[in-house]
Amino acid sequence: MKIALYPGTFDPLTLGHIDIIEQGIKIFDKIIITVASNSTKKPMFNAKERCAMISEVIKINKYSNVEVTAFDGLVVEYAKQNGATTLIRGLRAVTDFEYEFQMALMNKQLYSKISTVFFMPDEKHTYLTSTIVREIASHEGKVDSFVPKSVASTIKKKLY
Repeated sequence: MKIALYPGTFDPLTLGHIDIIEQGIKIFDKIIITVASNSTKKPMFNAKERCAMISEVIKINKYSNVEVTAFDGLVVEYAKQNGATTLIRGLRAVTDFEYEFQMALMNKQLYSKISTVFFMPDEKHTYLTSTIVREIASHEGKVDSFVPKSVASTIKKKLY
């Protein structure tokens, strides 16, 4: 069974993330979306809320081979614990590549059996980041065209 880990903060889950998940579903038998803690970011939603939002979207879209978890620590250790041999990462622009390339090489050093696969979202999502969505939402802007409907609803409930 080919198991992939898709780690990220997903604060919130965007349509770009969904695009990456849908690409991964075509290749992997199982995808574990892992909501990460990131000490350098100040999330709008806590890990439990993010997992709940993502789980709702997974359920609505009927992605039967996708599960959602949260973790804190090294992603390669979490991959080992869950039998994953591949990490999924999204690349929106060339500026993402340098950081992601460094992380892929470091993860390979930490766990030689891990590979990283990069997916590019559809061009209509290349500008989209969770940070931008949070900024728009914090100013009561409309985010419905950037996130799944259930996520937009959760954002509205949280902020307004």
